[in-house]
Amino acid sequence: MQTDQNGNASPQAYDFELIVIGGGSGGLACAQEAAKITDKKIAVLDFVRPTPQGTTWGLGGTCVNVGCIPKKLMHQAALLGESIKDAKHYGWEVPETVAHNWEKMVDAVQDHIGSLNWGYRVSLRDKKVEYINAYGVFVDPHTIECTFKNGKKQLYTARQFVIAVGGRPSYLEIPGAREYCITSDDLFSLRDPPGKTLVVGASYVALECAGFLAGLGFDSTVMARSIFLRGFDQDMADRVTKYMADHKTKFIKPATPTKIEKLEERKFKVTWQFADGSEGSDEFNTVVLAVGRKADTDKLGLEKAGVVFDKNSGKIPVVNEQTSIPNIYAIGDVIKGNLELTPVAIKAGRLLARRLFLGHTLQMDYAHVPTTVFTPLEYSSVGVTEEQALAQYGEDNIEVYHIHYKPLEWTVADREVNACYVKVICNIKDNEKVLGVHIVGPSTGEIIQGFALAVKIGVTKSQLDSTIGIHPTTAEELFTLNVTKRSGETPEKTGC
Repeated sequence: MQTDQNGNASPQAYDFELIVIGGGSGGLACAQEAAKITDKKIAVLDFVRPTPQGTTWGLGGTCVNVGCIPKKLMHQAALLGESIKDAKHYGWEVPETVAHNWEKMVDAVQDHIGSLNWGYRVSLRDKKVEYINAYGVFVDPHTIECTFKNGKKQLYTARQFVIAVGGRPSYLEIPGAREYCITSDDLFSLRDPPGKTLVVGASYVALECAGFLAGLGFDSTVMARSIFLRGFDQDMADRVTKYMADHKTKFIKPATPTKIEKLEERKFKVTWQFADGSEGSDEFNTVVLAVGRKADTDKLGLEKAGVVFDKNSGKIPVVNEQTSIPNIYAIGDVIKGNLELTPVAIKAGRLLARRLFLGHTLQMDYAHVPTTVFTPLEYSSVGVTEEQALAQYGEDNIEVYHIHYKPLEWTVADREVNACYVKVICNIKDNEKVLGVHIVGPSTGEIIQGFALAVKIGVTKSQLDSTIGIHPTTAEELFTLNVTKRSGETPEKTGC
């Protein structure tokens, strides 16, 4: 192998200039950006290990196949069911009994996903990125051994690697968990209606899945051992779960499953233990585990490449996406301490490609990233939580403006009065600079995006006050906030 003056293999000695390991959103973005700006050889290595239930999928990663896309579509299906009820109040003569067809919905969702899978393959081909559908394991920092579906093995070398393998759901280490439970990796392609379902977990994945299942008419229960939406604003988390409880989602908390037993086909007995040591049990048709995710790095051979990683979480510590090995980088959900969000991985991947091949210096900014939890009543936020603000700045330096609101669309439909809520967290000593914005209500993901830009560039409360809102919309509530938590006045709103 040819070497340069530093003893490193010269670029022309490698099979590829860059191999991206992982064909998810971040990996695809990085590879395609690299191919766009260099004529050097780029490859994407992608292989999906089947779940314990045998589920697998195509190119595109978690978001496209078993995450954001199918989740949002099924969330939409549940919202449409709610809209049918609202329609009656608006004069639509809707039959009293309206049925949902699970199989038809799954087929439609999977058809859309299939079109995305194909689109990604075509896009890689058009951009002259080589797609290697095989499972890769590092041999050394510049070599990876790929195993294809037919068992054939082949070595590939690259001057640089980007690890973008994402994560996979964790399983409980209890009897019956892997044999009888499914995860979000299985739910969105489930052929039969789930029936009475238990969702185990307190994460946004747990609440989102339980929420749309309840909205589709299934008996849906969430079991959690501790607080919901850890890391999110707990005031808002309480509002989300209260709304869900008021809309047919059941909760068992604090409790932890201890075993799952199969009684008959599509019927399982779940036994759990409460925090006080007492036990409970019930029968379910489907048990969904949403108890966290682990980076999919355990079989990647990182030790042979010399890459430092956390043995428990599988996550990789990085500095500006660079691992402990100079020619190996990581982006997306595999990064230790990183936000597990698709747009974050995409942006980081593109910026990394530009630094590697154009000499750019712009680094990924992980601050002020907006996010939405797609529960029946959506929760969107950007910036710090109220708990974080109080801990960092102290109670005397924080002003929280808040208000309940009722969307105009909900008035004729006779929906709840105080379910929707907005709060803006400000730093008193910094000209009431906005530190965080939190909204619970319908379609809040469409609202928070613009406020993410405002928070990122340092908007103040007075600037929000000077902005004219669009009437009648939900977003205008953020420009009319005048009640603070400190005042003790009611945040309930009357009039238009």
